[in-house]
Amino acid sequence: MARLVAAKRGMTLRQLVDAGLRHTLGEHKKVTKPFKLRSASFGGAGLASDVQGESWDHLRNVAYEGRGG
Repeated sequence: MARLVAAKRGMTLRQLVDAGLRHTLGEHKKVTKPFKLRSASFGGAGLASDVQGESWDHLRNVAYEGRGG
């Protein structure tokens, strides 16, 4: 049956299948909601004043201080 439809439309079977897949996948893409990353922030006020402006190395050292790291 698909061969007959393709022939009536002046297409190859491969072109018909390709067009059908593009249509179906395109419809699915329109329905799917875009991914949105949830907010994982907490209600703090940012970095503590004693570490504001410090380098990442310093922040890491403070975070792991006394933990064997």
